Amino acid sequence: MAVLSVPSPNGPVRQRVLLVDDARQLDSLTARRRVAAHLAELELVHGEEGAAPEGPCPHAALVCDVPGAARELAEREVPVVYLHSGHTAAELPVTTAAIRQVHVPAWLPGPKPVSREGAQPTGVLAPGRLGRDRKRSGSLLLFSAYGVSGGAAEVYAELTLRPLAEEAVRRTGRCDVVYDTGAEGVREALAPVEGVRVHLAREVDADALHAAAEVFLASPTLTAVSLAQARRAPLTFLPALGPGQEDLARRTGQVVPVGTVGDPAEPGLWPPYGQGTRSPWSAVDAAADDLRGAQRVARRVRQLALAPTTF
Repeated sequence: MAVLSVPSPNGPVRQRVLLVDDARQLDSLTARRRVAAHLAELELVHGEEGAAPEGPCPHAALVCDVPGAARELAEREVPVVYLHSGHTAAELPVTTAAIRQVHVPAWLPGPKPVSREGAQPTGVLAPGRLGRDRKRSGSLLLFSAYGVSGGAAEVYAELTLRPLAEEAVRRTGRCDVVYDTGAEGVREALAPVEGVRVHLAREVDADALHAAAEVFLASPTLTAVSLAQARRAPLTFLPALGPGQEDLARRTGQVVPVGTVGDPAEPGLWPPYGQGTRSPWSAVDAAADDLRGAQRVARRVRQLALAPTTF
């Protein structure tokens, strides 16, 4: 696990915390970034899968969705907070960690993820900035093909993403497409469309792109749901890929009227959405989730870094 260190300024030595995510998974990248935003007083080191960590041993680690990294760190006696960041309809994998947590909105109906180790739900991991730009334009398509075969992702990009991106450019002037896996197929499918910018999720701040965009179309992921809920913004789901996305779309729809893209030319997908229209997120009881999930995870990481013997 090679590491990329964030240099410390001159001054007192800070506790060193290793951050590990699965860069193939949009929700994993998002979770790591949002928790890290609340750990600025620590020396943060972003780990990449593949080799043993370099440099001084970290005082603690946050591992998102990479069980092998958690096991390796535990063998080195590094205390780990393990975070299951994405929605799944299956049982959570067994992990090696001092603390285990799972990203679950408190308002989401249905059974909680099955965890033989008792992973604790976090509530919504909200973006650090809850507002959006006053002057917004263009569209954001947030696409996750994690866990889907490369062939299926390529077909989806050709038949679903390209006509949708074409219509987004026609309606809103430009379109940013962010994807996590299936790079070659997505880029090839969208290359002929003028006005489209294609980004790999690990290389761009999807939260910032969302703040600047007028239209938000996204795969059914917790990244998309948490962005729209925290900012009380319109959201339309892309057709689900895989059982996890299907399950999240179904459960979300039981509480919030989030539609799914059908015909890209459907007028209801595009602005103007109507002045004075109530936010679809008004259906969510504000008391059910305080949007402080990222702060709660950060607090556990900080506690491990400063006083690991208490766990």
